[in-house]
Amino acid sequence: MNQTDVLIVGAGPVGLTLAIDLGQKGVRCTLIEKKQAPEFLPKMERCNARTMEIFRRMGISEKIRKAGLDGSIPMDVYVVLAMNEPPLLRLPYASVSEALAEVKACNDATQPLEAYQLISQYTLEPLLKSVAEALPTVTVLYDREFISFEQDAEGVTARTIDGKGADHMFRAKYLVGCDGGASPVRKQLGIKLRGEGNLLHLRQALYYSEDLYSRIPLGDGPGRGRHYHVADGQATFLIMQDSTKHWTLHAVVEKDEDMAAQFEKAVGVPVDYKMLYVGQWKQNLLLADNYGAGRVFLAGDAAHLVIPTGGLGMNTGVGDAVDLGWKLAAVLQGWGGPNLLRSYEIERRQVGDRNVGASRYASLGRRKWRSQYRPNIRDNTPEGQATRDNLTRVADVEQRKTNEMIGAELGYRYVGSPVITDEPGGPEHLFREYHPTTWPGARLPHLWLGDNDPVQDHIGPGYTLLRLGGTTIDTSKLEEAFRARRTPYQTLDIDAPHVRDIYGYDLVLVRPDMHVVWRGKSAPEDAEALAAMVTGH
Repeated sequence: MNQTDVLIVGAGPVGLTLAIDLGQKGVRCTLIEKKQAPEFLPKMERCNARTMEIFRRMGISEKIRKAGLDGSIPMDVYVVLAMNEPPLLRLPYASVSEALAEVKACNDATQPLEAYQLISQYTLEPLLKSVAEALPTVTVLYDREFISFEQDAEGVTARTIDGKGADHMFRAKYLVGCDGGASPVRKQLGIKLRGEGNLLHLRQALYYSEDLYSRIPLGDGPGRGRHYHVADGQATFLIMQDSTKHWTLHAVVEKDEDMAAQFEKAVGVPVDYKMLYVGQWKQNLLLADNYGAGRVFLAGDAAHLVIPTGGLGMNTGVGDAVDLGWKLAAVLQGWGGPNLLRSYEIERRQVGDRNVGASRYASLGRRKWRSQYRPNIRDNTPEGQATRDNLTRVADVEQRKTNEMIGAELGYRYVGSPVITDEPGGPEHLFREYHPTTWPGARLPHLWLGDNDPVQDHIGPGYTLLRLGGTTIDTSKLEEAFRARRTPYQTLDIDAPHVRDIYGYDLVLVRPDMHVVWRGKSAPEDAEALAAMVTGH
């Protein structure tokens, strides 16, 4: 019987992030994956701003930037008839370097601390694997398939088999299914996915072309960018990957072999290429009824399935991982109360629900402009021009919904959590706009204290009380209450007036995942009650 504190099933980006988070907190965990190794397959290709903030706290954001797309590469989005023809629409977006420069120049809390990073999943997974394997408390086992589990009051016993068919048993205090949309863990729990399934059936292919990117623009075609949406009635969509030599194409075609011709048609001019992979996938907007039961939890695609439109799939899963990770660590280390783990589903399922909604919103926008396609779109006639003009006009509004999701990325706020103080009301949840706030449940907004010195970097691994604007409020009772519970805690005095002005309160209490749990303009009336509540007791 293999003993571990947490058994994680599934070594995609979510499972690997959870393993790293637990391992860095000193928690023994074992990660199992039925694949023999990370696969070179087209999946996600973008870590959003919030995910990069999370990776920064883990100390790996710079590794990810070095492994990902060069920061100078343009990120523009185009709607085209083909890549060698004048674009119907160009939507300009900041490159990574430009976005980082915007972050550095801004100090009103409206920007994230980290810009996004384009990095393909087949690059990200091996990187995260290497980080996880370097941690002494983490064991990573590939070629190990999860079969079943039984749980009791003390823990979970799981059966796995290796590639040779040999049984391996594990005993863990907790089990986490990060095992994808078809999650065997979720199915054994009997938890249903609900929503809209199989909305559209597409094929996806991965191509290697040594010279395609270097030849852009092709003829009179668009310049260099990240996404090329082809207005062809077949939902064709070409994506540049992080090497600039690999490309993925989505399209509605009858056979796998058709994807070669579809690529050639989308590019529009002869280029040397190899088609490395073709697969099929279905668009789903689904949410699990529950995020676990007892000592077994779900995270990532096992709990929510979205359409990639808007980039909220893997990124939502990373949010799940860090929410669950610190709570498992707190309970295993003895200072976290029972409400901590109970709060995981309450907090993350509402984000999953909102992000399914955001994905639907973005997908409907893309569907709307694509519905303006007519077979005469290439005709050199007044009617053909009218079709092109109309599709372009609609796409200029609707396609932006896919690429502008800053509110969903940064502005989510946990409501009704048993470990966050309740302030009635609260700002509206917006998909496309981010308005910084310290309302309990929100992510602490980013502010600079000086050059390359952000507030977030001063937040400790436990709870941090920010005392702002030179306040002389006595907060010693709150510190005593946390110390009495042996809870990691620090007080951080920040005199900078702009921080107090923007955060709006003299005192702001932040938990390990950077979310605000309480704020006040005087010391809490009952420090012991507050410490008990936010630590799950």
